[in-house]
Amino acid sequence: MKLSYIYEVFLLALLVLLQTLLLNRIHLFGVATPILYIYFLLKLPIGRNPFYVIISGFMMGLLIDIFLNTPGMNAAATTIVAAFRKPVINLIFGREDYEQYVPGIHSSTGPFVRFTILMVVFHQTLLFFIESFTFFNITHTLLLIISSSLITCILIFALDSLTHNSNPREQS
Repeated sequence: MKLSYIYEVFLLALLVLLQTLLLNRIHLFGVATPILYIYFLLKLPIGRNPFYVIISGFMMGLLIDIFLNTPGMNAAATTIVAAFRKPVINLIFGREDYEQYVPGIHSSTGPFVRFTILMVVFHQTLLFFIESFTFFNITHTLLLIISSSLITCILIFALDSLTHNSNPREQS
């Protein structure tokens, strides 16, 4: 059990550094920014304590906000997404009895794809509406949400395909 927490801390640190040092500088076509740090919330075991998930989401968002000098947008978005994670998992996976089950593309492709798309679009919607804080230029905000969600989902699926079997908890 302690090994899984060490793995999660390592994954969190790696994703925060990757996001702040590299990915935030990428703006494909001026609108698509990959936001890969949400992968951390997607890969937590289904049975993980919801309080732990929410605190982890908040801390991850806060770290991103500190490194990027933003006023709490990422902390707010990731905390809300973390709070909705368990109901979405129950809706999509229906696996309340698998405490240590970790969602993945190889173990449950269809549900994982639906879960990832739903959570990423939800996160991007929250993040970009918190950032713009207006409905004035809604077409541009929707373009940001769609394009960033698309590039983020592609990166998450690629990363999850590469990391299959590296986590022993993912074996079902």
